[in-house]
Amino acid sequence: MTHRPATSLSRRDFLNSSAAAAALASLPGAVLAAAQPGKAAVLAEIPRMHAANIRRLQEWIALPSIAAENRNYPQGPEYMAQLARDAGFTDVKLMPTSGKPGVFGRSDAGARTTVGIYFMYDVKQFVPEEWSSPPLEGRLVQKEGLGTVCMGRGAVNQKGPENSFLSALMAFRAAGAPLPVNLVLVCEGEEEIGSPHFGEVVRSPEVLAELKRCVGVFMPEAGQDRDGGVTVSLGAKGVVELELVSTGEKWGRGPSHDVHSSLEAAVDSPTWHLVQALNTLLQPDGHTPAVEGFFELARPLTDEQKQMIAEHVAKTSEANTKKALGVEHWVRDTDWLQSQLLLESQPTINIEGLVAGYTGPGGKTVLPHRAVAKIDMRLVPDMTAADTLAKLKAHLAKHGFGDIEVNMSGGYDPNQTDKNSRLIQTQLATYRKLGADPQLWPRSAGSWPGYLFTNPPLSLPAGHFGMGHGTGAHAPDEYYLIESANPRVQGLDGAVASFVEYLYALS
Repeated sequence: MTHRPATSLSRRDFLNSSAAAAALASLPGAVLAAAQPGKAAVLAEIPRMHAANIRRLQEWIALPSIAAENRNYPQGPEYMAQLARDAGFTDVKLMPTSGKPGVFGRSDAGARTTVGIYFMYDVKQFVPEEWSSPPLEGRLVQKEGLGTVCMGRGAVNQKGPENSFLSALMAFRAAGAPLPVNLVLVCEGEEEIGSPHFGEVVRSPEVLAELKRCVGVFMPEAGQDRDGGVTVSLGAKGVVELELVSTGEKWGRGPSHDVHSSLEAAVDSPTWHLVQALNTLLQPDGHTPAVEGFFELARPLTDEQKQMIAEHVAKTSEANTKKALGVEHWVRDTDWLQSQLLLESQPTINIEGLVAGYTGPGGKTVLPHRAVAKIDMRLVPDMTAADTLAKLKAHLAKHGFGDIEVNMSGGYDPNQTDKNSRLIQTQLATYRKLGADPQLWPRSAGSWPGYLFTNPPLSLPAGHFGMGHGTGAHAPDEYYLIESANPRVQGLDGAVASFVEYLYALS
């Protein structure tokens, strides 16, 4: 058997390295044009398709798939499958799981490079009364300082960016140009409840075999802030979503059904029992997790990651960030830099919601027999969802709250990707070509199930890409920018074009 010297790179190793991206950037324009046949024709189709691309987004917003409410299944995955077919994917099929189905498709262009695409077709719940525009209309409205936006549930998380990516593929079809890369599409319909069954899709033999051919996996996003800045995240925190349920039945104390509140003098309260349990989860500062062993697997930030954060902070307005979040102080009154170091390095325990007894207008004097806390825990490398959940259960038992039910609804491990991977380096090069100054960021404080791609057996780089802007995920008045008033921020057409550029760069 012949062995290469340890310092040499195979062709595959080279293509997956930052050296490939640097080599591509150094090619003369004429050489690049020859390597990207039909690109000008593809880009020319985008403005012609503008109205159709908006209409498709609005129609998709009008069909919300909400796993927590069991809403629009199987209509949601069937609609996603048809969108994939319309964009040119073949062998598109619904992938049954123990929960909501996934969607899988391929696009074989006969290219040398194959790229994985992650989609979610589900959206978060919404309360129509909280919105200034009907959340399922996808209405075009004006936003001061931004331009025209499409407002609706799922507009930016994630139907807007995903529709823009599909629009890019449709521009290739309209121009009669071949895709420069092969694509493998994997979609899920339970991202908003912690992706409890997406692993069944990814680990199915057919899908796994296709993903093993990929150089990486990316999720379309609206990557620009309202000033035009772009951040490239090198990973994401993991998450555990769960409910803590306190009942008189399980506790053996308190009532087995709601009773008159005057009985508080003689009867224990399952609601106060839950509140006392919640108080043990944090230090007296009301912020720092106090679960035994919670931090023991948390990997500290490296010096390089700390430098990324410092560079980002130096270029980003603290005042604008506070205004966008509606906050006046960071936790413990830390400064701007320290707040962002905490954001990136700290695992968390958060209360999403508390429900007990009567919550309607006025008062109703009851002593509830049941109380529920909706909790999420965000995890950093090298924490795992299974280990963190076990530690929470052990903590509750140790402190006398072993009767409280711990019902995990979804969750997964963190993920991390090497900045020198071909996927990330190509993102950086494409953003720069499009006039942006991308900043590296250690990991997103939010979560997505990228660990299924970055962990064995795939061990692929994974990330997000896309020009354009939008915000309001999980909140009222969520929007995606359509016509930009700021030349530094791309609207719909610019976002679609960015995906065309990225696919050519990946080839």
